[in-house]
Amino acid sequence: MLVHLSIRDIVLIDRLDLALEAGLTVLTGETGAGKSILLDAFALALGGRGDGSLVRHGEAQGQVSAAFEVVADHPARLAAAEFFDDGEDQIILRRVQYADGRTRAFVNDRPVSAQTLRAIGVHLVEIHGQHDDRALTDAASHRTILDALGELQRDAAAVAEAHHAFQRVRRELTEHTARVEAARQEADFLRHAAEELAALSVEAGEEEALAIRRQTMMQSEKVARELQEAFEAVSGHTSPVPVISSLVRRLERRADQAPHLIEPCVTALDEALNAIELAGGALEQALRDAEFDPRELEQTEERLFAIRAASRKFNVPADDLPTVRDKFEADLAALDAGEGRLAGLAAELAAAEAAYVATATALSQARHAAAEKLDAAVNAELPPLKLERARFITRVDTDEAARNAEGFDRVEFWVQTNPGTKPGAMMKVASGGELSRFMLALKVVLADRGSAPTLVFDEIDTGVGGAVADAIGHRLARLSAGVQVMAVTHAPQVAARAARHLLIAKESVPAGGADERVATRVAPLEHDERQEEIARMLAGATITAEARAAAVRLLKGV
Repeated sequence: MLVHLSIRDIVLIDRLDLALEAGLTVLTGETGAGKSILLDAFALALGGRGDGSLVRHGEAQGQVSAAFEVVADHPARLAAAEFFDDGEDQIILRRVQYADGRTRAFVNDRPVSAQTLRAIGVHLVEIHGQHDDRALTDAASHRTILDALGELQRDAAAVAEAHHAFQRVRRELTEHTARVEAARQEADFLRHAAEELAALSVEAGEEEALAIRRQTMMQSEKVARELQEAFEAVSGHTSPVPVISSLVRRLERRADQAPHLIEPCVTALDEALNAIELAGGALEQALRDAEFDPRELEQTEERLFAIRAASRKFNVPADDLPTVRDKFEADLAALDAGEGRLAGLAAELAAAEAAYVATATALSQARHAAAEKLDAAVNAELPPLKLERARFITRVDTDEAARNAEGFDRVEFWVQTNPGTKPGAMMKVASGGELSRFMLALKVVLADRGSAPTLVFDEIDTGVGGAVADAIGHRLARLSAGVQVMAVTHAPQVAARAARHLLIAKESVPAGGADERVATRVAPLEHDERQEEIARMLAGATITAEARAAAVRLLKGV
Protein backbone atom coordinates (compact mmCIF):
# COMPACT_ATOMS: atom_id res chain seq x y z
CA MET A 1 0.00 0.00 0.00
CA LEU A 2 0.93 3.67 -0.27
CA VAL A 3 2.67 4.71 2.95
CA HIS A 4 4.04 8.14 2.07
CA LEU A 5 3.42 10.80 -0.55
CA SER A 6 5.74 13.78 -0.92
CA ILE A 7 5.06 16.68 -3.31
CA ARG A 8 7.25 19.71 -3.99
CA ASP A 9 6.34 22.71 -6.16
CA ILE A 10 3.52 21.21 -8.20
CA VAL A 11 0.96 23.89 -9.21
CA LEU A 12 -0.49 25.20 -5.89
CA ILE A 13 1.36 22.69 -3.73
CA ASP A 14 4.68 24.08 -2.52
CA ARG A 15 5.48 21.46 0.08
CA LEU A 16 3.40 18.49 1.12
CA ASP A 17 4.25 15.33 3.05
CA LEU A 18 1.51 12.80 3.72
CA ALA A 19 1.77 9.62 5.75
CA LEU A 20 -0.92 7.19 4.60
CA GLU A 21 -2.50 4.22 6.34
CA ALA A 22 -4.56 1.18 5.49
CA GLY A 23 -8.33 1.32 5.25
CA LEU A 24 -10.49 4.09 3.79
CA THR A 25 -9.04 7.60 3.66
CA VAL A 26 -11.20 10.45 2.38
CA LEU A 27 -9.99 13.80 1.09
CA THR A 28 -12.45 16.67 1.31
CA GLY A 29 -12.32 20.41 0.80
CA GLU A 30 -14.00 23.23 -1.00
CA THR A 31 -14.03 23.37 -4.79
CA GLY A 32 -10.70 24.69 -6.08
CA ALA A 33 -8.80 23.80 -2.93
CA GLY A 34 -6.44 21.52 -4.85
CA LYS A 35 -7.89 18.00 -4.62
CA SER A 36 -7.49 17.36 -8.34
CA ILE A 37 -3.98 18.85 -8.25
CA LEU A 38 -3.00 16.35 -5.59
CA LEU A 39 -4.25 13.46 -7.74
CA ASP A 40 -2.52 14.87 -10.84
CA ALA A 41 0.72 15.00 -8.87
CA PHE A 42 0.19 11.43 -7.64
CA ALA A 43 -0.46 10.25 -11.21
CA LEU A 44 2.80 11.91 -12.28
CA ALA A 45 4.70 9.72 -9.81
CA LEU A 46 2.98 6.67 -11.31
CA GLY A 47 4.34 7.41 -14.77
CA GLY A 48 1.58 9.72 -16.01
CA ARG A 49 2.10 12.28 -18.76
CA GLY A 50 4.41 15.11 -17.72
CA ASP A 51 3.79 18.77 -18.47
CA GLY A 52 5.86 21.82 -17.69
CA SER A 53 2.70 23.66 -16.62
CA LEU A 54 2.53 21.40 -13.54
CA VAL A 55 5.57 23.15 -12.05
CA ARG A 56 4.67 25.83 -9.51
CA HIS A 57 4.97 29.34 -10.94
CA GLY A 58 8.44 30.78 -10.47
CA GLU A 59 10.13 27.44 -9.79
CA ALA A 60 12.52 25.58 -12.10
CA GLN A 61 11.22 22.13 -11.23
CA GLY A 62 8.71 20.18 -9.20
CA GLN A 63 8.96 16.72 -7.72
CA VAL A 64 6.65 13.94 -6.54
CA SER A 65 7.70 10.87 -4.56
CA ALA A 66 5.48 7.95 -3.55
CA ALA A 67 6.61 5.14 -1.23
CA PHE A 68 4.85 1.78 -1.21
CA GLU A 69 5.09 -1.31 0.94
CA VAL A 70 4.17 -4.54 -0.84
CA VAL A 71 4.54 -8.24 -0.08
CA ALA A 72 7.54 -10.06 -1.53
CA ASP A 73 5.65 -11.93 -4.26
CA HIS A 74 3.49 -9.02 -5.40
CA PRO A 75 3.65 -8.33 -9.18
CA ALA A 76 4.88 -4.79 -8.51
CA ARG A 77 7.75 -6.12 -6.40
CA LEU A 78 8.64 -8.59 -9.13
CA ALA A 79 8.45 -5.85 -11.80
CA ALA A 80 10.80 -3.67 -9.74
CA ALA A 81 13.09 -6.49 -8.55
CA GLU A 82 16.16 -5.16 -10.36
CA PHE A 83 15.93 -1.89 -8.44
CA PHE A 84 16.17 -3.42 -4.97
CA ASP A 85 19.26 -3.73 -2.79
CA ASP A 86 19.57 -6.04 0.19
CA GLY A 87 17.61 -4.67 3.10
CA GLU A 88 15.25 -2.50 1.04
CA ASP A 89 11.59 -3.21 1.70
CA GLN A 90 9.86 -0.33 -0.09
CA ILE A 91 9.22 0.66 -3.68
CA ILE A 92 9.79 4.38 -4.03
CA LEU A 93 8.62 5.96 -7.26
CA ARG A 94 9.91 9.48 -7.90
CA ARG A 95 9.29 11.86 -10.77
CA VAL A 96 11.00 15.20 -11.37
CA GLN A 97 9.13 17.62 -13.64
CA TYR A 98 11.06 20.56 -15.11
CA ALA A 99 9.41 23.80 -16.14
CA ASP A 100 10.74 23.39 -19.69
CA GLY A 101 8.76 20.15 -20.08
CA ARG A 102 11.53 17.63 -19.43
CA THR A 103 11.01 14.91 -16.83
CA ARG A 104 13.15 12.38 -15.03
CA ALA A 105 11.95 9.18 -13.39
CA PHE A 106 13.44 7.10 -10.58
CA VAL A 107 12.70 3.81 -8.85
CA ASN A 108 14.44 3.51 -5.49
CA ASP A 109 16.69 6.38 -6.62
CA ARG A 110 17.76 4.58 -9.78
CA PRO A 111 17.03 6.45 -13.01
CA VAL A 112 14.47 4.75 -15.27
CA SER A 113 12.23 5.66 -18.17
CA ALA A 114 8.70 6.95 -17.67
CA GLN A 115 7.48 3.75 -19.32
CA THR A 116 9.23 1.67 -16.65
CA LEU A 117 7.71 3.84 -13.94
CA ARG A 118 4.28 3.34 -15.50
CA ALA A 119 4.78 -0.43 -15.83
CA ILE A 120 5.50 -0.68 -12.09
CA GLY A 121 2.88 1.88 -11.04
CA VAL A 122 0.05 0.05 -12.78
CA HIS A 123 0.57 -2.85 -10.32
CA LEU A 124 0.47 -0.51 -7.34
CA VAL A 125 -2.40 1.93 -7.89
CA GLU A 126 -5.69 2.12 -9.77
CA ILE A 127 -7.26 5.54 -10.15
CA HIS A 128 -10.98 5.62 -10.89
CA GLY A 129 -12.96 8.71 -11.72
CA GLN A 130 -15.69 10.02 -13.97
CA HIS A 131 -13.30 10.75 -16.80
CA ASP A 132 -10.59 8.24 -16.05
CA ASP A 133 -9.27 6.00 -18.82
CA ARG A 134 -6.71 3.98 -16.88
CA ALA A 135 -8.32 1.10 -15.08
CA LEU A 136 -11.60 -0.77 -15.63
CA THR A 137 -12.62 1.48 -18.52
CA ASP A 138 -9.87 -0.05 -20.64
CA ALA A 139 -11.57 -2.86 -22.61
CA ALA A 140 -8.21 -4.58 -23.08
CA SER A 141 -8.18 -5.38 -19.37
CA HIS A 142 -11.70 -6.84 -19.20
CA ARG A 143 -10.63 -10.35 -20.22
CA THR A 144 -7.98 -10.36 -17.49
CA ILE A 145 -10.55 -9.17 -14.93
CA LEU A 146 -13.00 -11.90 -15.94
CA ASP A 147 -10.27 -14.55 -15.71
CA ALA A 148 -9.38 -13.29 -12.22
CA LEU A 149 -13.01 -13.52 -11.07
CA GLY A 150 -13.35 -17.06 -12.42
CA GLU A 151 -9.93 -18.09 -11.09
CA LEU A 152 -9.00 -18.97 -14.65
CA GLN A 153 -5.44 -17.67 -14.63
CA ARG A 154 -3.94 -21.17 -14.85
CA ASP A 155 -6.33 -22.10 -17.64
CA ALA A 156 -5.42 -18.88 -19.48
CA ALA A 157 -1.73 -19.66 -19.00
CA ALA A 158 -2.31 -23.16 -20.40
CA VAL A 159 -4.00 -21.65 -23.47
CA ALA A 160 -1.10 -19.25 -23.94
CA GLU A 161 1.36 -22.14 -23.71
CA ALA A 162 -0.68 -24.24 -26.15
CA HIS A 163 -0.83 -21.31 -28.55
CA HIS A 164 2.92 -20.82 -28.25
CA ALA A 165 3.51 -24.52 -28.99
CA PHE A 166 1.13 -24.39 -31.96
CA GLN A 167 2.86 -21.29 -33.35
CA ARG A 168 6.28 -22.86 -32.84
CA VAL A 169 5.38 -26.04 -34.74
CA ARG A 170 3.64 -24.05 -37.49
CA ARG A 171 6.69 -21.84 -37.87
CA GLU A 172 8.98 -24.89 -37.96
CA LEU A 173 6.76 -26.57 -40.56
CA THR A 174 6.74 -23.43 -42.72
CA GLU A 175 10.50 -23.08 -42.57
CA HIS A 176 11.08 -26.80 -43.22
CA THR A 177 8.64 -26.78 -46.14
CA ALA A 178 10.56 -23.89 -47.67
CA ARG A 179 13.84 -25.74 -47.22
CA VAL A 180 12.47 -28.94 -48.75
CA GLU A 181 10.95 -27.06 -51.67
CA ALA A 182 14.23 -25.30 -52.35
CA ALA A 183 16.01 -28.66 -52.13
CA ARG A 184 13.52 -30.20 -54.50
CA GLN A 185 14.25 -27.52 -57.08
CA GLU A 186 17.96 -28.26 -56.78
CA ALA A 187 17.63 -32.02 -56.43
CA ASP A 188 18.54 -32.84 -60.05
CA PHE A 189 21.59 -30.61 -59.89
CA LEU A 190 22.62 -32.04 -56.53
CA ARG A 191 22.24 -35.61 -57.69
CA HIS A 192 24.15 -35.04 -60.96
CA ALA A 193 26.89 -33.08 -59.17
CA ALA A 194 27.25 -35.69 -56.44
CA GLU A 195 27.50 -38.47 -59.02
CA GLU A 196 30.00 -36.48 -61.08
CA LEU A 197 32.24 -35.82 -58.09
CA ALA A 198 31.90 -39.38 -56.84
CA ALA A 199 33.00 -40.69 -60.25
CA LEU A 200 35.89 -38.22 -60.35
CA SER A 201 36.91 -39.28 -56.83
CA VAL A 202 39.54 -36.61 -56.31
CA GLU A 203 42.13 -37.22 -53.61
CA ALA A 204 43.83 -34.59 -51.52
CA GLY A 205 47.00 -33.28 -53.22
CA GLU A 206 46.21 -35.09 -56.45
CA GLU A 207 46.09 -31.99 -58.62
CA GLU A 208 49.55 -30.86 -57.56
CA ALA A 209 51.00 -34.34 -58.08
CA LEU A 210 49.50 -34.60 -61.55
CA ALA A 211 50.76 -31.15 -62.50
CA ILE A 212 54.28 -32.07 -61.41
CA ARG A 213 54.15 -35.39 -63.25
CA ARG A 214 52.85 -33.71 -66.41
CA GLN A 215 55.59 -31.09 -66.27
CA THR A 216 58.17 -33.81 -65.72
CA MET A 217 57.01 -35.82 -68.70
CA MET A 218 56.86 -32.74 -70.96
CA GLN A 219 60.48 -31.92 -70.12
CA SER A 220 61.74 -35.48 -70.04
CA GLU A 221 62.87 -35.62 -73.74
CA LYS A 222 65.30 -32.72 -73.37
CA VAL A 223 66.50 -33.95 -70.04
CA ALA A 224 66.96 -37.48 -71.33
CA ARG A 225 69.49 -36.37 -74.01
CA GLU A 226 71.63 -34.60 -71.46
CA LEU A 227 71.42 -37.54 -69.09
CA GLN A 228 72.43 -39.95 -71.87
CA GLU A 229 75.50 -37.89 -72.73
CA ALA A 230 76.50 -37.76 -69.11
CA PHE A 231 75.93 -41.47 -68.76
CA GLU A 232 78.07 -42.20 -71.85
CA ALA A 233 80.79 -40.01 -70.44
CA VAL A 234 80.75 -41.83 -67.12
CA SER A 235 79.85 -45.39 -68.06
CA GLY A 236 80.07 -45.67 -71.86
CA HIS A 237 82.95 -46.36 -74.22
CA THR A 238 84.46 -42.96 -73.33
CA SER A 239 84.38 -43.80 -69.67
CA PRO A 240 87.65 -43.02 -67.76
CA VAL A 241 87.09 -46.04 -65.52
CA PRO A 242 89.32 -48.51 -67.58
CA VAL A 243 92.16 -46.00 -67.78
CA ILE A 244 92.01 -45.17 -64.07
CA SER A 245 91.74 -48.87 -63.15
CA SER A 246 94.85 -49.67 -65.27
CA LEU A 247 96.78 -46.84 -63.59
CA VAL A 248 95.77 -48.08 -60.13
CA ARG A 249 97.09 -51.60 -60.93
CA ARG A 250 100.40 -50.23 -62.22
CA LEU A 251 100.86 -48.06 -59.16
CA GLU A 252 100.02 -50.92 -56.83
CA ARG A 253 102.90 -52.95 -58.48
CA ARG A 254 105.29 -50.14 -57.55
CA ALA A 255 103.98 -49.77 -54.02
CA ASP A 256 106.88 -51.67 -52.42
CA GLN A 257 109.43 -49.35 -53.97
CA ALA A 258 107.94 -46.15 -52.58
CA PRO A 259 104.92 -46.86 -50.39
CA HIS A 260 104.76 -43.38 -48.89
CA LEU A 261 104.29 -41.96 -52.40
CA ILE A 262 102.13 -44.66 -53.97
CA GLU A 263 99.54 -45.49 -51.28
CA PRO A 264 97.87 -42.02 -50.99
CA CYS A 265 97.54 -41.88 -54.75
CA VAL A 266 96.04 -45.35 -54.99
CA THR A 267 93.55 -44.46 -52.25
CA ALA A 268 92.51 -41.27 -54.03
CA LEU A 269 92.12 -43.07 -57.35
CA ASP A 270 89.97 -45.79 -55.69
CA GLU A 271 87.70 -43.09 -54.31
CA ALA A 272 87.44 -41.53 -57.77
CA LEU A 273 86.44 -44.90 -59.22
CA ASN A 274 83.73 -45.32 -56.54
CA ALA A 275 82.41 -41.80 -57.21
CA ILE A 276 82.26 -42.48 -60.94
CA GLU A 277 80.45 -45.71 -60.28
CA LEU A 278 77.90 -43.90 -58.06
CA ALA A 279 77.42 -41.21 -60.70
CA GLY A 280 76.84 -43.86 -63.30
CA GLY A 281 74.19 -45.55 -61.16
CA ALA A 282 72.42 -42.24 -60.55
CA LEU A 283 72.47 -41.38 -64.24
CA GLU A 284 71.19 -44.81 -65.13
CA GLN A 285 68.28 -44.44 -62.66
CA ALA A 286 67.52 -40.97 -63.98
CA LEU A 287 67.40 -42.35 -67.51
CA ARG A 288 64.96 -45.05 -66.42
CA ASP A 289 62.81 -42.42 -64.65
CA ALA A 290 62.87 -40.18 -67.71
CA GLU A 291 61.37 -42.90 -69.78
CA PHE A 292 57.54 -42.52 -70.21
CA ASP A 293 54.76 -43.76 -72.39
CA PRO A 294 53.13 -40.97 -74.45
CA ARG A 295 49.79 -42.47 -73.51
CA GLU A 296 50.61 -41.82 -69.83
CA LEU A 297 51.08 -38.13 -70.61
CA GLU A 298 47.74 -38.07 -72.38
CA GLN A 299 46.02 -39.80 -69.47
CA THR A 300 47.69 -37.52 -66.94
CA GLU A 301 46.58 -34.42 -68.81
CA GLU A 302 43.00 -35.70 -69.12
CA ARG A 303 42.81 -36.38 -65.39
CA LEU A 304 44.41 -33.05 -64.48
CA PHE A 305 42.13 -31.07 -66.80
CA ALA A 306 39.03 -32.88 -65.50
CA ILE A 307 39.92 -32.01 -61.91
CA ARG A 308 40.60 -28.39 -62.78
CA ALA A 309 37.32 -28.16 -64.72
CA ALA A 310 35.42 -29.43 -61.68
CA SER A 311 37.28 -26.96 -59.50
CA ARG A 312 36.13 -24.09 -61.73
CA LYS A 313 32.62 -25.44 -62.03
CA PHE A 314 32.07 -25.64 -58.28
CA ASN A 315 34.24 -22.61 -57.56
CA VAL A 316 36.41 -24.29 -54.96
CA PRO A 317 40.07 -25.37 -54.80
CA ALA A 318 40.63 -28.86 -56.20
CA ASP A 319 41.52 -30.22 -52.76
CA ASP A 320 38.03 -29.14 -51.51
CA LEU A 321 36.15 -31.13 -54.15
CA PRO A 322 35.74 -34.14 -51.80
CA THR A 323 34.16 -31.82 -49.23
CA VAL A 324 31.78 -30.45 -51.85
CA ARG A 325 30.85 -33.99 -52.83
CA ASP A 326 30.15 -34.88 -49.19
CA LYS A 327 27.96 -31.78 -48.82
CA PHE A 328 25.91 -32.59 -51.92
CA GLU A 329 25.42 -36.14 -50.72
CA ALA A 330 24.38 -34.85 -47.28
CA ASP A 331 21.92 -32.43 -48.90
CA LEU A 332 20.40 -35.27 -50.87
CA ALA A 333 20.15 -37.35 -47.72
CA ALA A 334 18.56 -34.38 -45.93
CA LEU A 335 16.07 -34.01 -48.76
CA ASP A 336 15.08 -37.63 -48.45
CA ALA A 337 14.83 -37.27 -44.66
CA GLY A 338 13.09 -33.91 -45.03
CA GLU A 339 10.29 -35.41 -47.03
CA GLY A 340 9.63 -37.75 -44.14
CA ARG A 341 10.04 -34.92 -41.59
CA LEU A 342 7.35 -32.93 -43.41
CA ALA A 343 4.80 -35.60 -42.65
CA GLY A 344 5.96 -35.73 -39.03
CA LEU A 345 5.71 -31.96 -38.59
CA ALA A 346 2.28 -31.91 -40.21
CA ALA A 347 1.15 -34.49 -37.67
CA GLU A 348 2.71 -32.45 -34.84
CA LEU A 349 0.94 -29.33 -36.07
CA ALA A 350 -2.41 -31.10 -36.17
CA ALA A 351 -1.86 -32.38 -32.64
CA ALA A 352 -0.75 -28.94 -31.39
CA GLU A 353 -3.75 -27.31 -33.03
CA ALA A 354 -6.12 -29.86 -31.50
CA ALA A 355 -4.55 -29.31 -28.06
CA TYR A 356 -4.89 -25.53 -28.42
CA VAL A 357 -8.50 -25.74 -29.62
CA ALA A 358 -9.43 -28.09 -26.79
CA THR A 359 -7.76 -25.92 -24.15
CA ALA A 360 -9.14 -22.67 -25.58
CA THR A 361 -12.64 -24.15 -25.90
CA ALA A 362 -12.61 -25.21 -22.26
CA LEU A 363 -11.39 -21.75 -21.25
CA SER A 364 -14.08 -20.09 -23.36
CA GLN A 365 -16.78 -22.16 -21.73
CA ALA A 366 -15.41 -21.29 -18.29
CA ARG A 367 -15.35 -17.61 -19.25
CA HIS A 368 -19.01 -17.69 -20.26
CA ALA A 369 -19.84 -19.26 -16.90
CA ALA A 370 -17.70 -16.69 -15.07
CA ALA A 371 -19.40 -13.90 -17.04
CA GLU A 372 -22.81 -15.01 -15.76
CA LYS A 373 -21.42 -15.08 -12.23
CA LEU A 374 -19.87 -11.61 -12.62
CA ASP A 375 -23.06 -10.15 -14.07
CA ALA A 376 -25.14 -11.51 -11.20
CA ALA A 377 -22.72 -10.18 -8.58
CA VAL A 378 -22.38 -6.71 -10.11
CA ASN A 379 -26.11 -6.34 -10.79
CA ALA A 380 -26.80 -7.17 -7.14
CA GLU A 381 -24.67 -4.14 -6.18
CA LEU A 382 -26.46 -1.69 -8.51
CA PRO A 383 -29.84 -0.99 -6.84
CA PRO A 384 -28.39 0.68 -3.72
CA LEU A 385 -26.24 2.84 -6.05
CA LYS A 386 -29.40 4.24 -7.71
CA LEU A 387 -28.83 2.03 -10.73
CA GLU A 388 -31.73 -0.30 -10.02
CA ARG A 389 -33.02 -0.02 -13.58
CA ALA A 390 -29.60 -0.55 -15.11
CA ARG A 391 -28.04 -3.83 -16.10
CA PHE A 392 -24.38 -4.84 -16.27
CA ILE A 393 -23.45 -7.25 -19.07
CA THR A 394 -20.18 -9.08 -19.57
CA ARG A 395 -20.12 -9.57 -23.32
CA VAL A 396 -18.00 -12.54 -24.38
CA ASP A 397 -17.67 -12.78 -28.17
CA THR A 398 -16.20 -16.12 -29.20
CA ASP A 399 -14.66 -16.53 -32.63
CA GLU A 400 -12.65 -19.70 -33.15
CA ALA A 401 -11.08 -18.20 -36.26
CA ALA A 402 -9.60 -15.35 -34.21
CA ARG A 403 -7.00 -17.44 -32.44
CA ASN A 404 -4.37 -15.88 -30.23
CA ALA A 405 -2.53 -16.51 -27.00
CA GLU A 406 -5.59 -15.39 -25.00
CA GLY A 407 -7.95 -17.84 -26.68
CA PHE A 408 -10.99 -17.29 -28.89
CA ASP A 409 -12.73 -14.68 -26.74
CA ARG A 410 -13.05 -10.94 -26.84
CA VAL A 411 -14.39 -9.69 -23.52
CA GLU A 412 -15.95 -6.27 -23.00
CA PHE A 413 -18.08 -4.83 -20.22
CA TRP A 414 -21.40 -3.49 -21.50
CA VAL A 415 -24.24 -1.75 -19.70
CA GLN A 416 -27.88 -1.05 -20.29
CA THR A 417 -28.80 2.06 -18.31
CA ASN A 418 -32.58 1.74 -18.69
CA PRO A 419 -34.98 -0.98 -19.78
CA GLY A 420 -35.71 -0.79 -23.49
CA THR A 421 -32.51 1.05 -24.34
CA LYS A 422 -29.83 -0.54 -26.42
CA PRO A 423 -26.91 -2.02 -24.43
CA GLY A 424 -23.46 -0.84 -25.38
CA ALA A 425 -19.87 -0.57 -24.24
CA MET A 426 -19.67 0.81 -20.72
CA MET A 427 -17.46 3.75 -21.72
CA LYS A 428 -19.84 4.81 -24.49
CA VAL A 429 -23.23 4.28 -22.86
CA ALA A 430 -22.79 5.23 -19.21
CA SER A 431 -22.68 8.86 -18.11
CA GLY A 432 -19.84 10.08 -15.93
CA GLY A 433 -21.66 9.48 -12.66
CA GLU A 434 -23.06 6.15 -13.79
CA LEU A 435 -19.67 5.03 -15.02
CA SER A 436 -18.03 5.71 -11.67
CA ARG A 437 -20.74 3.77 -9.83
CA PHE A 438 -20.50 0.84 -12.23
CA MET A 439 -16.77 0.79 -11.57
CA LEU A 440 -17.32 0.89 -7.82
CA ALA A 441 -19.70 -2.06 -8.04
CA LEU A 442 -17.12 -3.94 -10.11
CA LYS A 443 -14.32 -3.21 -7.68
CA VAL A 444 -16.43 -4.36 -4.72
CA VAL A 445 -17.13 -7.65 -6.50
CA LEU A 446 -13.49 -8.03 -7.57
CA ALA A 447 -11.94 -6.77 -4.33
CA ASP A 448 -10.18 -10.06 -3.53
CA ARG A 449 -9.28 -10.93 -7.12
CA GLY A 450 -5.98 -9.35 -8.10
CA SER A 451 -6.77 -5.72 -7.33
CA ALA A 452 -3.98 -3.20 -7.04
CA PRO A 453 -3.08 -2.66 -3.35
CA THR A 454 -4.16 1.00 -3.53
CA LEU A 455 -7.39 2.23 -5.12
CA VAL A 456 -8.15 5.91 -5.65
CA PHE A 457 -11.71 7.10 -6.37
CA ASP A 458 -12.00 10.67 -7.58
CA GLU A 459 -15.42 12.21 -6.88
CA ILE A 460 -17.38 9.11 -7.88
CA ASP A 461 -20.27 10.42 -5.75
CA THR A 462 -20.77 13.49 -7.95
CA GLY A 463 -24.45 14.11 -8.65
CA VAL A 464 -25.80 11.75 -5.99
CA GLY A 465 -26.75 12.19 -2.38
CA GLY A 466 -28.67 10.72 0.51
CA ALA A 467 -29.07 6.95 0.38
CA VAL A 468 -27.00 6.58 -2.79
CA ALA A 469 -24.07 8.47 -1.32
CA ASP A 470 -24.40 6.36 1.83
CA ALA A 471 -24.38 3.20 -0.30
CA ILE A 472 -21.21 4.41 -2.05
CA GLY A 473 -19.58 5.09 1.31
CA HIS A 474 -20.64 1.70 2.63
CA ARG A 475 -19.12 -0.05 -0.40
CA LEU A 476 -15.92 1.95 -0.22
CA ALA A 477 -15.61 0.93 3.43
CA ARG A 478 -16.24 -2.73 2.51
CA LEU A 479 -13.64 -2.46 -0.22
CA SER A 480 -11.08 -0.99 2.18
CA ALA A 481 -11.17 -4.14 4.30
CA GLY A 482 -9.02 -5.82 1.65
CA VAL A 483 -7.15 -2.97 -0.05
CA GLN A 484 -6.14 0.58 0.73
CA VAL A 485 -8.80 3.01 -0.54
CA MET A 486 -8.47 6.77 -1.01
CA ALA A 487 -11.55 8.76 -2.05
CA VAL A 488 -11.90 12.39 -3.02
CA THR A 489 -15.48 13.17 -2.09
CA HIS A 490 -18.06 15.94 -1.65
CA ALA A 491 -20.54 13.58 0.02
CA PRO A 492 -20.72 13.75 3.83
CA GLN A 493 -22.19 10.22 3.87
CA VAL A 494 -18.99 8.96 2.23
CA ALA A 495 -16.71 11.03 4.46
CA ALA A 496 -18.41 9.67 7.57
CA ARG A 497 -17.49 6.10 6.60
CA ALA A 498 -13.75 6.79 6.47
CA ALA A 499 -11.15 5.56 8.91
CA ARG A 500 -9.10 8.69 8.25
CA HIS A 501 -10.13 12.13 7.06
CA LEU A 502 -7.82 14.62 5.30
CA LEU A 503 -8.87 18.21 4.67
CA ILE A 504 -7.50 19.97 1.61
CA ALA A 505 -7.51 23.78 1.78
CA LYS A 506 -5.77 26.79 0.29
CA GLU A 507 -3.93 29.33 2.39
CA SER A 508 -1.83 32.40 1.71
CA VAL A 509 1.93 32.15 2.18
CA PRO A 510 4.56 34.93 2.08
CA ALA A 511 6.17 35.41 -1.33
CA GLY A 512 8.67 38.11 -0.41
CA GLY A 513 7.96 41.82 -0.06
CA ALA A 514 4.31 42.74 0.14
CA ASP A 515 3.21 39.94 -2.20
CA GLU A 516 1.47 36.79 -1.12
CA ARG A 517 1.03 33.45 -2.82
CA VAL A 518 -1.54 30.73 -2.41
CA ALA A 519 -0.55 27.19 -1.45
CA THR A 520 -2.53 23.99 -0.94
CA ARG A 521 -2.36 22.41 2.48
CA VAL A 522 -3.52 18.97 3.63
CA ALA A 523 -4.34 18.43 7.29
CA PRO A 524 -5.56 15.25 9.07
CA LEU A 525 -8.77 15.87 11.04
CA GLU A 526 -9.40 14.56 14.51
CA HIS A 527 -12.90 13.87 15.86
CA ASP A 528 -14.13 17.41 16.54
CA GLU A 529 -12.51 18.84 13.40
CA ARG A 530 -13.89 16.01 11.36
CA GLN A 531 -17.39 16.60 12.74
CA GLU A 532 -17.14 20.25 11.78
CA GLU A 533 -15.97 19.46 8.24
CA ILE A 534 -18.83 17.02 7.70
CA ALA A 535 -21.22 19.68 8.98
CA ARG A 536 -19.76 22.12 6.45
CA MET A 537 -20.25 19.55 3.70
CA LEU A 538 -23.90 19.24 4.79
CA ALA A 539 -24.68 22.93 5.24
CA GLY A 540 -22.36 24.83 2.95
CA ALA A 541 -20.78 28.17 3.85
CA THR A 542 -22.89 28.74 7.00
CA ILE A 543 -22.72 25.84 9.41
CA THR A 544 -25.92 25.51 11.41
CA ALA A 545 -26.66 23.65 14.60
CA GLU A 546 -28.83 21.26 12.60
CA ALA A 547 -25.87 20.51 10.32
CA ARG A 548 -23.63 19.78 13.31
CA ALA A 549 -26.28 17.50 14.80
CA ALA A 550 -26.62 15.69 11.46
CA ALA A 551 -22.84 15.30 11.29
CA VAL A 552 -22.86 13.70 14.74
CA ARG A 553 -25.59 11.29 13.65
CA LEU A 554 -23.65 10.38 10.49
CA LEU A 555 -20.48 9.66 12.44
CA LYS A 556 -22.34 7.64 15.07
CA GLY A 557 -24.23 5.74 12.41
CA VAL A 558 -21.09 4.27 10.97
